[in-house]
Amino acid sequence: MFAFVDQIVIPFLTHLYGAVGYVGVGVAMAIESAMVPLPSELILPFAGFLVSDARGVEPLTRGPWSFWLVVLVAVLGNTAGSLISYAIGAWGGRPFLERYGRYLLIRPEEIDLADRYFARWGPQTAFFSRLLPVVRTFISFPAGVARMPLGRFVLYSTLGAVPWTILLVYVGTVLGANWIDVRHALAPFDTAIAVAAVTAVALFVAWRLGWVARLRGIA
Repeated sequence: MFAFVDQIVIPFLTHLYGAVGYVGVGVAMAIESAMVPLPSELILPFAGFLVSDARGVEPLTRGPWSFWLVVLVAVLGNTAGSLISYAIGAWGGRPFLERYGRYLLIRPEEIDLADRYFARWGPQTAFFSRLLPVVRTFISFPAGVARMPLGRFVLYSTLGAVPWTILLVYVGTVLGANWIDVRHALAPFDTAIAVAAVTAVALFVAWRLGWVARLRGIA
């Protein structure tokens, strides 16, 4: 798992940030918020790592990486990606979820729940969901389906992204030069972590698609 991060994810972010600097951080966050599994848990700490490197040069400004500029562009990217997800939900609406929701691992009863939840707790949902791993990536879609007022959605979604962004960028600055040491300390557990992660994902998908229930029925 960590080898995958080292060999695939980190090189991708290195090339992206090295080519377009702050814009790359914003683009990566927009991708993550548009329901593409590029986790901010890697995007932001790596940007924080660059902030901590006194020798590093941001390619657009030709100056050192700024903590607060990283936070700003990351939040803007988060909002842009969230608007894409919101638009897909608002455009496709409930019929889209009823037809394709199972392929997104969304069950029919959750469509009803999303409608009721956003009708009552819309603003709070848009804010607090930004503080939750995984959930934050997909929450904009049901917000669009529920037609949460766009202005309030943008406001609360953006505000919710701020503490999450600051925290993860800060974690990257603290990790800093210790990244290699941490990587080496965790290296012996790569295989176990990878197997556990793949197994957990497979079981979750099987459960969501109802395969477990079908197997029980056959048995």
